[in-house]
Amino acid sequence: MKKLQKLFFKCTRWQVEETTDLINCPYHYFCDSTYKEDYPPIVDFLVLLFILMSFISATVFTLLDFISRRPTSAADPSIGRLKRRHLLPSGPALLQLVYISVLAFRNRDESDLKYSVLEVSTVSGILHASLHLDSILVAYYTGLAALRESTFSGLCASCVCRKDALVLGGSLSGYRGWSKATVLTAIAVCSRMVCRVFGEERLSSAIRLAVEGVSWVFVAENSIDLLMGVGSLLDLVVYGGVCALILLNFLRMGINLLASIARKNGHQAGKKKAFWCHDVEMQQ
Repeated sequence: MKKLQKLFFKCTRWQVEETTDLINCPYHYFCDSTYKEDYPPIVDFLVLLFILMSFISATVFTLLDFISRRPTSAADPSIGRLKRRHLLPSGPALLQLVYISVLAFRNRDESDLKYSVLEVSTVSGILHASLHLDSILVAYYTGLAALRESTFSGLCASCVCRKDALVLGGSLSGYRGWSKATVLTAIAVCSRMVCRVFGEERLSSAIRLAVEGVSWVFVAENSIDLLMGVGSLLDLVVYGGVCALILLNFLRMGINLLASIARKNGHQAGKKKAFWCHDVEMQQ
């Protein structure tokens, strides 16, 4: 059964052929080509290590933003000046970590255009990683639909009969790597490049913040969908950790917003006080 599941999940092309039994088997499919053999176990271990490193680094940077924020600073946190690189793997959980890293940690040096090159490469990497992920996910969910929603005809190992046509990607999951979260995250990075070139004007800054806010919502929605569809304890730990990291970032952004409002109100109160003191001195 495991060999049969691998055959269905790794199938890259399903071939439909004519059938004479239009009542019981109106659509007859068989797997025409599959992916190559599985990678050795060492690759699985390295991917697991990479996941842990990505998650720990994103969590550490988020916590540092809590610790190192200076209350008197009206600009960006001190860790915002640290250089970062967004690693771009193709797994769903890893891609969510890339989204979080891109949105949460922005390079703040507005005077240095070399960061624009980094941001362009980040956008390109996100799009390529999403397309590569889709090439795997679509094949997997197509095979899953062929396995669960069909009956075996017995003509070959992968030969199945279906009442309706097999849809690319199946109908059992709506998750895709090329998603609204991918597009909006790429647009958010592009808006940062525009602000870097033309300056942080009120309108451009408002548009950038709005796009980033909507991106966060869709990234959170993707992560919750992945969490709701878990089938094992390992999946629960992985996607639960990603959702916890997103929640931590929402808390961080909320605290930073309240601190920014408090600084702004304090600055305005200081101006009023200075004006009132000056007016009293003039009257004397």
